[in-house]
Amino acid sequence: LHVDTRWGSATVLLWIMCLSPMCVSVVCLGTQNGLSSTGSQEKQYSLLKDRYDGCEIIMGNLEITQIESNWDFSFLGVKTIREVTGYVLIAMNHFEELPLGQLRVIRGNNLYERQFALSVFFNYPKYGSNGLRHLVLTNLTEILEGGVQIISNKYLNTILDNPFFFLSFSYISLSLSHSLSGPCHPSCGDHCWGPNEDQCQTLTKTVCAPQCNGRCFGTSPRDCCHIECAAGCKGPLDVDCFACRHFNDSGSCVPQCPQTLIYNKQTFQMETNPNAKYQYGSICVSQCPTHFVVDGSSCVSACPRDKTEVERGGQKQCEPCSGLCPKVCEGTGAEHRQTVDSSNIDSFINCTTIQGSLHFLVTGILGDDFKNIPPLDAKKLEVFRTVREITGLYILNIQSWPKELSDLSVFSGLTTIQGRSLFKRFSLIVMRIPTLTSLGLRSLREISDGSVYISQNPNLCYHHTVRWAQLFRGTRARLCINTPAGAL
Repeated sequence: LHVDTRWGSATVLLWIMCLSPMCVSVVCLGTQNGLSSTGSQEKQYSLLKDRYDGCEIIMGNLEITQIESNWDFSFLGVKTIREVTGYVLIAMNHFEELPLGQLRVIRGNNLYERQFALSVFFNYPKYGSNGLRHLVLTNLTEILEGGVQIISNKYLNTILDNPFFFLSFSYISLSLSHSLSGPCHPSCGDHCWGPNEDQCQTLTKTVCAPQCNGRCFGTSPRDCCHIECAAGCKGPLDVDCFACRHFNDSGSCVPQCPQTLIYNKQTFQMETNPNAKYQYGSICVSQCPTHFVVDGSSCVSACPRDKTEVERGGQKQCEPCSGLCPKVCEGTGAEHRQTVDSSNIDSFINCTTIQGSLHFLVTGILGDDFKNIPPLDAKKLEVFRTVREITGLYILNIQSWPKELSDLSVFSGLTTIQGRSLFKRFSLIVMRIPTLTSLGLRSLREISDGSVYISQNPNLCYHHTVRWAQLFRGTRARLCINTPAGAL
């Protein structure tokens, strides 16, 4: 396994070595930019060239858009692509030819506009006579999911009779229009992608025996491809496929990768499989690439909501959360979110970390008539029982509190207040709460920086029984309790 992280998480080159030629693969991550541009023409072209240099499998979408100059696309990246797991989008370009002659299968795991596995449109300038003339897809023999859209390509010379019907068994729709047509080369018959001898259309479904389900290497019923093949084959075995219908396991096409647990028929137990592999797109790998996490038997970009990321033996894995899964939420203090109130209280449901401050002001607790925000129901404050940490650069600032509550026990799970850049040096402020009789912050273990200010709470008790000095980590931290008004 070799991982190239020249482009960080955007590009991963994965080499899978085995004896079969189909198994030696360079995998690159595709894009999901749609019609958006990434900068100047030179930068756009350079990024495409660097991203797909030497690629054979695009994990994701192949998007080539808004290339206005007639750049040279003969570089290795495009010419060697054999498989795209998402969609292919070629739109709003001015070049004359895009050589995708090695592309055999488009899986359509993602679809452009939720419909199309292949979408080609508006590839010509408003003025001038250049534009896409040849769509070189001579080896494309299968689209597993999705439809085809080829529209508004003024100069595209598409010479097809009943196009694409051999590619897919489940395409959604087809909209094909072109302004130019002409005869195929005599060696191509009536099916081609252009007028030249090397632009004949590769047909499989129309020449296969009915028993072969559209994939074969000859016309005889004995010439069917293996059931796990896609895009055709050169023989009947699972190692003879041009592409795999499900997964490529070291050159063999299989319905699933070797599982992490296997059944022992002698002991009647599930046991760890020493030959287990993980699903990475359409490939089985013994180790997930960098920036991917193991979730069961698959390589995923992020753990699902009910799991958290841990590291086991140098490999990042998704494991079920013990209790509530970590969830980071935005705090208050910004102009659009000055205080916790009835309009935003539900955004703190299941939060474990608050990124920023938490302000409790009178306009939040009692309501804000000017902004048409009603008073806050005290029961709603129970959402803060899941909060473990207030992080970032801010504070816990309580200057108003429901009269029904005599303590701050809704924060009984709070362990840490970081507060590195503080409002007049204070990390924790509790003031002017006449109904407060105790703090109830029983899990608080650390105030990373800053001081504590507790003032004008006439009925507050037990604050002197807390070992505040053990909570402070900052060298200039101090405790201010029952200080006179105006000390802030």
